[in-house]
Amino acid sequence: MTAMAKQVEDFLNTSAPFELLDYDQKHALVKHTELIYLTNENVNDVFKDKVSLFLIQSGQFSVKDSDAPTRHLSDGDYFGYTNIIEKSNFPLSITVDSPGLVYCFDALAIEPLLEIPVIRHFFDGLRNNALQNHAIADSNSMWLYKGLTDAIEKAPVSVDAQTPITVAAQLMTSQKVSSLLVTQEEKLIGIITDRDLRSRVVAASLDTHLPVSQIMTANPAQIMGNRTLFDALALMTEKNIHHLPVIDNQTQVPLGMVTASDIIRHQRGNVLFIIGELSKAENLYELTRLSWQLPHYFSAHAKKAGDYDIAGKILSQATDIMTRKLIGFFQQANGKAPMMFAWLVYGSQAREDQTMGSDQDNGLLLAERPSEAQSAYFSNMAQYVCNGLAKCGIKLCDGNIMASNPKLRLSLDEALEEAKQWVKAPTKDAIMHFNIFLDVRCAAGDISLFKHLQKRRAPLMQQNMFLAALARHSNEISVPLSMFQKFVYEKGRKQKDLIDLKTRAVALINNIARIYALADGVTLPNTLARLEALSERSQLSKRDATNLRDIWLFLNRLRWRHQLENKVTDNRVSISSLSSIEKHQLKAAFKAIERTNQAMVMKFSGGVS
Repeated sequence: MTAMAKQVEDFLNTSAPFELLDYDQKHALVKHTELIYLTNENVNDVFKDKVSLFLIQSGQFSVKDSDAPTRHLSDGDYFGYTNIIEKSNFPLSITVDSPGLVYCFDALAIEPLLEIPVIRHFFDGLRNNALQNHAIADSNSMWLYKGLTDAIEKAPVSVDAQTPITVAAQLMTSQKVSSLLVTQEEKLIGIITDRDLRSRVVAASLDTHLPVSQIMTANPAQIMGNRTLFDALALMTEKNIHHLPVIDNQTQVPLGMVTASDIIRHQRGNVLFIIGELSKAENLYELTRLSWQLPHYFSAHAKKAGDYDIAGKILSQATDIMTRKLIGFFQQANGKAPMMFAWLVYGSQAREDQTMGSDQDNGLLLAERPSEAQSAYFSNMAQYVCNGLAKCGIKLCDGNIMASNPKLRLSLDEALEEAKQWVKAPTKDAIMHFNIFLDVRCAAGDISLFKHLQKRRAPLMQQNMFLAALARHSNEISVPLSMFQKFVYEKGRKQKDLIDLKTRAVALINNIARIYALADGVTLPNTLARLEALSERSQLSKRDATNLRDIWLFLNRLRWRHQLENKVTDNRVSISSLSSIEKHQLKAAFKAIERTNQAMVMKFSGGVS
């Protein structure tokens, strides 16, 4: 092999997607490859009537090789693939901004390689401006993101509350189900299971002509249909139940039932052992001891890329349970709360995308303005819970966004007034302050109080001026790519190739999903759930929403892998630690985020920044 051929082969070994080829395929490609030093003097001669695939090793070039706008490219970027894939002859237009080396692969050598699925997928992704991340669909843990409405395999099997027990038992037998929903005017009021028939009817020698209302479990735990299998599994684990009714989030009408056997059928590994153990903790000492096992749990169990997809949900669910347990411990010692309250969580915990470095963001919503004595009770409870969470490894918030801060303990009226002030004066500083409160979820207490708040302030947050201010604020964050598609690294760091994926990419996707969701009236805080729930009137296309979802999952994998492998809590990922294909994926992800963010700014603020 000549020195030139060896240089080409060495470069291919580190260049996606050709690094995936076997030896013979690479060797054949090397034979049909030229290495060109491209300058202003030879650019017109090199590309005259040439149909080839080009890969930049060095230099910067402005390229127009299709109907798409001119692209500014640099090392690691491809061009010319559209002509080969579409068998067209679009004239290449290239401006040399900085001379450099370019590999030229003959089209006749590339065409057979496009028959290989992984190679074709890569270049189709480039052509369609999509993330080249085929592994997303094959994740071993992706079943947990499956919506409950898609997971339910049977229509709801239900009976009226006055149905005789014997009739209900016969229905269960004929329908081959282990539980029945009990309804009244189509609304769920109870549930009966085969265990109820054994223990409450047979064992008690109860008259089977009595109505099922005599043996049902009234007001059972239930879950909305817009949640996921993960949410169902987490709730069933925490409540130690085997049957969970699924309710339509709009009409409150039962959609069906999720059972333990349904979960087992979908599940490919028990990822929630730690949640079950946390739910059993009987005091602060036990809770603290178990919570400190979480980092070790993730290190031991998060091995595959797909495991990272659910790590944030597991950690958020664990933090929710810690919060509820701590509130319970406090009330055991200090008595029942003097009024209805909702413990609200914000930011990453609300979105269910916590990482090992996430801190606390929480607050208290009270039914009414508290008296001095009531205020003291909630102050003590907030201090106990926040300090307890800190002992469990969920660090205190540096910005004091915690219920222990009196400003974060508001009555319903005060919270509504606060929302009005947000909308009335959405200044730059104000948005930086309240943006975190727009991702909110009720983790404990009276959820109906929280839902009332959401309902009352939803119209406020759909106002055009407010949405425009949010969009303009999002536009102030840029993805870390230069004009020539080079990575832009963090300044002032000892290691020179770091990018903070949270602030420079993930936060932008969260912003996009949040603003479209607010405009569309979607109240879910989870970024993936928001993207899934957007209606057609939101004007974010299904394709763009799906692409953002894939990008979010990809970035999340990189963040979690970085934290677990390096035993750190930051989000500053080293580009040199990524594979060639991951670098291409990351560039594609940044470009897609930038395009979608700009489109959002145009939609909501008319492009005014």
